[in-house]
Amino acid sequence: MFKFDITIENLKRGISNPFQIFDELVLQHGYRIPSTLYNTQRDIGTNIFTKDWDLLIILDCCRIDALREVAPEYEFIQDVGSLKTVGGSTPEWTAKTFNPEYIDKIEHTGYVSGTAQLRSILEENRPSKGGFFDGHLAHSLLSYHDMVDISDLGFVDYAFEYDLPSDEIGKHPKGKTPPRYITDRGIRAGREEDVDRLILHYMQPHGPYAADAIVDERDLKKHEGRPLRYLRNTGDMDTVWEAYLNEIRFALDEVEIALNNIDAEKVIITADHGEAFGEYGIYGHTVGSLHPQVRHVPWAETTASDSHTYTPMIEAKSEASDSTEEILQALGYKA
Repeated sequence: MFKFDITIENLKRGISNPFQIFDELVLQHGYRIPSTLYNTQRDIGTNIFTKDWDLLIILDCCRIDALREVAPEYEFIQDVGSLKTVGGSTPEWTAKTFNPEYIDKIEHTGYVSGTAQLRSILEENRPSKGGFFDGHLAHSLLSYHDMVDISDLGFVDYAFEYDLPSDEIGKHPKGKTPPRYITDRGIRAGREEDVDRLILHYMQPHGPYAADAIVDERDLKKHEGRPLRYLRNTGDMDTVWEAYLNEIRFALDEVEIALNNIDAEKVIITADHGEAFGEYGIYGHTVGSLHPQVRHVPWAETTASDSHTYTPMIEAKSEASDSTEEILQALGYKA
């Protein structure tokens, strides 16, 4: 993401990577910033609250082709369609999605979040805290969205503030909430909260790719810690893509548990945005992006029924939770 101030650091990076300076100067100011501003006044994409669903499963950063590739491994995914999303990043998706126009539905919607972006945008109101030229310009423009307050939702549960028992899938890698946290809190919400709709927002497959490291109890490898930087530097798409697919599998294994322990007639598996892996020279996702691999996300319909085969274990919040800023920085977002 481009910071409006042209710094010596940015210039050095530009000299070593000419396309990056083209991306951050020409593409950012040529279309991302204008599209971000346009999106505050008009609709780019389809708001999820215009669709029919009881349970919405969000796989953060999931691409259509990736979900289609792993879908045969999961009986609950029969067909993967597509939807044009309202944001090129989670902050933009959040700002655009929770529009007062849909307040009647929002008030009866619960949200179990593995990402701090919901708190950042709707509770801490970060886009409007700084001046117009303070930080990323496109991100600052999100303050022009008409958004509800966090208290307008039926309830919000920040799953990244909890800890599982030590004998289960362990502590959070900084910024990356393991999917069991979302599943556990989502099942509790489905059984105990009085809402019409429920959103479970899994962090996978957003980088860093920690799935294999969590299972193997090891540190992240180079292609896992900064996968897109690794891909840009090495061109090793096979290694990065397989790690990305493993992130999706890591989440879907938990989604299957959720679907067997929550009652929901219509379930949708989708994403807030996708990810670019070098197509048209673009890597990643950002506010205002109109990249087809970023703005078109999967849309798969299934169902859920509570068979009571899982008992939620999380009851107490962690005593030492990371701040929103620390969490977002660990995910590669600059404060």
